[in-house]
Amino acid sequence: MPVITTPQEFDVDDLFVDLRRIFGRPLYLKCEGFNFAGSIKLRAAREMVDSAERAGLLRPGMTLVESSSGNLGVALTLVAASRGYGFVCVTDSRCTHASQRLMRRLGAEVQVVTEPHPERGLLGARLERVARLCAAHADFHWLNQYTNPGNWQAHYRTTGPQIAKAFPDLDVLFVGAGTTGTLMGCARFFKETNAAVTVVGIDAVGSVNFGGEPGTRMIPGLGTSVRPAILDESVVDDTVLVSETDTVRTCHALLRHGFLLGGSTGSVVSGALRWLAGNRPGTEVTAVAVAPDLGERYLDTVYHDAWVRDVYGPDVLDHAPDPVDHGPDGLDQGPDLLDHDPDVHDHGTGPVTSAGPVPVGPNAPWSL
Repeated sequence: MPVITTPQEFDVDDLFVDLRRIFGRPLYLKCEGFNFAGSIKLRAAREMVDSAERAGLLRPGMTLVESSSGNLGVALTLVAASRGYGFVCVTDSRCTHASQRLMRRLGAEVQVVTEPHPERGLLGARLERVARLCAAHADFHWLNQYTNPGNWQAHYRTTGPQIAKAFPDLDVLFVGAGTTGTLMGCARFFKETNAAVTVVGIDAVGSVNFGGEPGTRMIPGLGTSVRPAILDESVVDDTVLVSETDTVRTCHALLRHGFLLGGSTGSVVSGALRWLAGNRPGTEVTAVAVAPDLGERYLDTVYHDAWVRDVYGPDVLDHAPDPVDHGPDGLDQGPDLLDHDPDVHDHGTGPVTSAGPVPVGPNAPWSL
């Protein structure tokens, strides 16, 4: 029986969902978010604060400040409250109202940026706000998740080893790319311990992480408008860009089977299924995708039909995949899982061939 004294001590790290029954592909989903912060960001928050304390950068009574689209902000709010620090979260209008309310109830000050930087978007405007706050307050400390090595080291020490322990025969790992902390930590871990594992980064259309054209993104979590300094493409074997329409459709497909998961998970699962169909068709592989958070904070956005139709058009949910038929072996045959946006494309960063759009129709390679 676990007994804890601070919220960051509790974190379920060994829960995996077998998605083969739903999508007919051999894909395991590492489900994060079963902790008091509700996401995988609790590990980075804890590591970055620990590192700052060890370095003498934090003293009692100081205030942490960070730019966050939501999940890291919630995680830092918990850590700050348990250790006696103040916390200011600088976010933008894409941050869900649920995350904003939660941070404020836990004692954080939340500042919402609404006007984007002319060249670096909303993230650039957030970073400028953080810099001004730190210049004006000598007792503020910016953890800076975009450059802080603790962001990726947390996953090098925890998430990567957890996956390796659960799946010693792992072939492919899919990780979403936001600040790229989770991706970098896991990728570095496997490059050093099992280089045979193919690491695929999943990014959002409109993100500049892997050289894509900047564009409007409405779902927080994946993608950035300013490339993170901690990103090292040399440890990533391939990348997949996913449109937000495919993100929403995949989230709703998972929901029909009882899995209420975050927006980033929809992107990661969509990209993973497309990559597997294009790169490992007809092959039995051991593949794992990381689900960063749960879906309760997205009930007003990704899972709100009116919001989805207002943002993406009236027909988006009409094209969401219907429940698929099960074949004689119990696997889904899945012909029309995703109707992919023709603008979605993949960028190969290594020797692995990028997957094109998932074939649809009766011959789609969803069953093995």
